[in-house]
Amino acid sequence: MFIIGNFLIAIANILDIILTIYSFIVIIAAVISWVNPDPYNPIVRFLYRVTEPLLRPIRKLLPFRLPIDISPLILLLIIYFLQKFLITSLVELGYRIKGGIL
Repeated sequence: MFIIGNFLIAIANILDIILTIYSFIVIIAAVISWVNPDPYNPIVRFLYRVTEPLLRPIRKLLPFRLPIDISPLILLLIIYFLQKFLITSLVELGYRIKGGIL
């Protein structure tokens, strides 16, 4: 059973790294959106392609429009929640399985 526990811990750590990297990408995209970026720049296009699929539904769910876009902030809060709840739960479950508690 320790193999399954180690597997869950490894998956949780990989997900944590991916979510951390994605949160930095969201922050960079938000900061770049404050200036007038060149839409043909490959970095700007990459940031738009990577962040827009998750930001667009959040923008549609907001019942009001503000002068500034708060969807990156909401997405960062969702990522933070996933890191604190899902990742922590997976790690603890992995340790319980590994220790033979379950």
